[in-house]
Amino acid sequence: MSVSLKLYKKEKLCSLTAIGLLFSPSSDGGNNYTISYPWRAVWRPRTDSEGPSRFLISVPKKRLKHAVDRVTMRRRCREAYRLNRNLLPDTGAADIAFVYVGSSLSDYRHTERAIKKILARITASLTPHTDNENSL
Repeated sequence: MSVSLKLYKKEKLCSLTAIGLLFSPSSDGGNNYTISYPWRAVWRPRTDSEGPSRFLISVPKKRLKHAVDRVTMRRRCREAYRLNRNLLPDTGAADIAFVYVGSSLSDYRHTERAIKKILARITASLTPHTDNENSL
């Protein structure tokens, strides 16, 4: 059982339309968010569940002034997501945006703990639909 730990292009959220839907206030209540300091996550279940969940990472210049610090935090978040994306359910795909809300650089251990909490919350919000159908 060899599981690939690579991040593929199809896992990156690049579509401007999908990003716009993710951050737009929707009337259907499709967008969800959670904060696990120093990261905030916004996600939206995808209607086309083809392929894996897609993600993007945003580290605002307002939070970290130096580009090298922003790149470091993006890399730490990407690594934590890559190693823990198996916490997401296989059945329901989602578009996820990770936004850095901390005011200074945080270490990898803290980032990984926050990403794990966020992924667990996303999984909990995506799976109740299938659990209710199976119990009937």
